[in-house]
Amino acid sequence: MELSVRNAVPDRDAAACAAIYAPFVTDTWVSFELDPPDAGEMAHRIADYSASHAWLVAERDGQIAGYAYASPHRSRAAYASSCDVAVYVDPAWARRGVGRSLYAELLPLMARKGFHAAFAGIALPNPGSIGLHEAMGFTPVGIYREVGWKLGGWRDVSWWQRLL
Repeated sequence: MELSVRNAVPDRDAAACAAIYAPFVTDTWVSFELDPPDAGEMAHRIADYSASHAWLVAERDGQIAGYAYASPHRSRAAYASSCDVAVYVDPAWARRGVGRSLYAELLPLMARKGFHAAFAGIALPNPGSIGLHEAMGFTPVGIYREVGWKLGGWRDVSWWQRLL
């Protein structure tokens, strides 16, 4: 069966999304969260972002291979036409086109919903994420130097933009 991308369903997909995300929280600086959210919290996030923006999952044979979502960029009204995007892929599915498949659905969806620009923050170093974002048409706009402390060191975050 082929990889399919669909809208996430909170009760159905939260546990799988939480399981994919947890090692990025506990073992890397890819996420600046310190404690991984449980399935209940992930269900809440899926519901919130699905209502305002979008949350998609990539699935093959009933198994979630990754997810991507769009969320508000900032809270002030003038930012309403911009969104932040993120993608997380189960390491077992890395480098198999899951991230590209998710963004290939998410970015046009956000354009159809009237969003003008998408932004992505990439904690450095992360050549895989940079490669994905470049391939999907994002361009770098700047780096927040030493913006977060995680796993015993200061971490930089590069910011990327794509006009939709």
